[in-house]
Amino acid sequence: MTLKIERITPRNRLLAWVEDRLPVVSFVAAHTSRYYAPKNFNIWYLFGALAGVALVNQLVTGIFLAMHFKPSAAEAFSSVEYIMRDVEWGWLIRYMHSTGASLFFVVIYLHMFRGLMYGSYKRPRELVWVLGMSIYLVLMAEAFMGYVLPWGQMSFWGAKVIISLFGAIPIVGDGLSHWIMGDYVPADATINRFFALHVIALPLVLLLLVAVHILALHEVGSNNPDGIEIKDKTGSDGKPLDGIPFHPYYSVEDLLSTSVFVLVAAFLIFFAPTVGGLFLEHDNFTEANPLVTPEHIKPVWYFTPYYAMLRVIPDKVMGVVVMFLAIIALFLLPWLDRGKVKSVRYRRFGYKAALGVFVVSFVLLGAVGIGAVAPLLSRLFGSGIDVNLIENWIGRVLLAGYFGFFAFTWVYTRFGIERTRPVPERVT
Repeated sequence: MTLKIERITPRNRLLAWVEDRLPVVSFVAAHTSRYYAPKNFNIWYLFGALAGVALVNQLVTGIFLAMHFKPSAAEAFSSVEYIMRDVEWGWLIRYMHSTGASLFFVVIYLHMFRGLMYGSYKRPRELVWVLGMSIYLVLMAEAFMGYVLPWGQMSFWGAKVIISLFGAIPIVGDGLSHWIMGDYVPADATINRFFALHVIALPLVLLLLVAVHILALHEVGSNNPDGIEIKDKTGSDGKPLDGIPFHPYYSVEDLLSTSVFVLVAAFLIFFAPTVGGLFLEHDNFTEANPLVTPEHIKPVWYFTPYYAMLRVIPDKVMGVVVMFLAIIALFLLPWLDRGKVKSVRYRRFGYKAALGVFVVSFVLLGAVGIGAVAPLLSRLFGSGIDVNLIENWIGRVLLAGYFGFFAFTWVYTRFGIERTRPVPERVT
């Protein structure tokens, strides 16, 4: 169902004058009250809107933080302390931003899982998926640079470790690392350029990608839990029989889910903003010191699955290659999955098992990356075993489970092995 923008003439003369020259009302209506979405959306379809809410929170709180932050190695940490202690409601704005970043990734990961589960990456939505993955990639860059800005211990050492990964690139690696940092170690130049990218460049790219992502989605129409194209069954008026207007039906539902989301966020911000060091590490409340290395250098939780891939592969170059391939594989999923059925509801046990292994592998890789597995092994088996060796082998098995999903899906669907259930003609 191609999205058509029909002109609306407002009764207000001023609005009608503006609409005649800039059809804002018609554009908004085309994407809300006149955009028909499948009537069988479930709870998994709430997280896209919640990602938008989280994005707005990050943009607004980021603006207020930028008013007081000083992007220099000498003053960055003290300016954050000033925001926390002396700026009126500064502590709230800072925690809304730091906790909001983690909540942003929570809803993004759930949103991506829904796409995997219901085949939202399959034809005709390949471009929608690629744009969504581009948003995820830019979001990771944005989060990393924002994490460096407070210039705490983990900010400094995390930047040093991550930027040093570019040194694994043959020939140009060392020069590229120094160019990114602007120095031989993370320093004043690093924090200046990261501030510019975090506050100006990447948010603009992110907003552009989000806008194009939504426009592309509305052009081809939303997927649904049954994986049925509602545009194939239309009434005499040309409207989908299994569709309902996005506004007011789903817009009101999104308001309810947003209210619950804000309540959960408020509870975390007011009572557990660091979530025991998971959302904000304790080392980052200590000013960066190049002469003192933290006991455990690790990124924030939403990067830990990829960090685990680096840890469990002994060769640095191969670790970097595998980490990037893990992201590239997600981009290629629309062409790796040749199955004729979109939704997991009508796919057999093989795909469901592979998807389950993929999700469990990704979550447990995060546990390995965050350093939660080694202490557990020590408590279970004592000091008589090489905990790090076992942890590395567990990580490698999980890594095989991660990439195995893509390999299995391609073989399973490419060579006609998959047998699917009949898909109904109308949404259930």
